[in-house]
Amino acid sequence: MTYFTLNELCASATARRLGIKNDPDAMQKDNLVRLVDNILDPLRKAWGAPIIVTSGYRCPRLNAAVGGARRSQHTLGQAADIRTVSNSPEDNRRLRDLIIALDLPYDQIIDEFDCSWIHVSYRKDNCRHQFLSALRKGGKTVYCPTSPTSLTSPT
Repeated sequence: MTYFTLNELCASATARRLGIKNDPDAMQKDNLVRLVDNILDPLRKAWGAPIIVTSGYRCPRLNAAVGGARRSQHTLGQAADIRTVSNSPEDNRRLRDLIIALDLPYDQIIDEFDCSWIHVSYRKDNCRHQFLSALRKGGKTVYCPTSPTSLTSPT
């Protein structure tokens, strides 16, 4: 872990506001370290600038409070929602595309609402290399499979 800390990956304004203790156990910490070592650190090094983690580990109570999926990889310490410092959709798109271009061993990439942020996950066994786009339809979030080959190339 070079560019990220466990504290950064567990920080949550929602948890603080609601008094939720968001402390990972040993297995979840191990998963967070793997996520950083295999995805986030190599991505940060190649990006050449800071990457903001907006949500990392979420205990089940916090996950429910933020409306996370019941079986979210965040609760296992396997996922992070990230964005660029500028948080422009264009830069976030470039960051997303860089994950693909670097051939990082991601389990999932979810382009959240036209690159408002990027969900990326890693699991040590059987990474699916699943690429999805999250869209709002009828007031609900819908996840649509997307082909990474249709992406723009990173600059």
